Amino acid sequence: MNSVSNHYQSQVADLLSQIRAQQSRNDLVRSDSGTALSQLVQGAEQTSSKGFGNLMVDALNDVNETSHASMVLKDAYEKGEDIPLTDVVLAMQKASIGFEATLQVRNKLVRAYEDIKNMPV
Repeated sequence: MNSVSNHYQSQVADLLSQIRAQQSRNDLVRSDSGTALSQLVQGAEQTSSKGFGNLMVDALNDVNETSHASMVLKDAYEKGEDIPLTDVVLAMQKASIGFEATLQVRNKLVRAYEDIKNMPV
């Protein structure tokens, strides 16, 4: 069951990255004066000036907020408030996917740190 969930989550992540890449390409094609390209460059500059640590903190805060929101919806549903079950399930799945993605990033960072630490000098 867990491997199916991991497979599904990896497919969702791949699909999202493909959609984002296609959207970026569409923006570039639609732009006749190159404004989309300059916006992409400016966005990349803003991201790089923010720093890796700040990006990680922002991502962790987003995952935490999503998890908290799903717990609030779940509690409200359990108390009998008029909240559709589909909203609760969707929020819980978003929180789960966010947590899994965060866990995978952490694992990659730990693995990279260990690789660098074990490099011969």
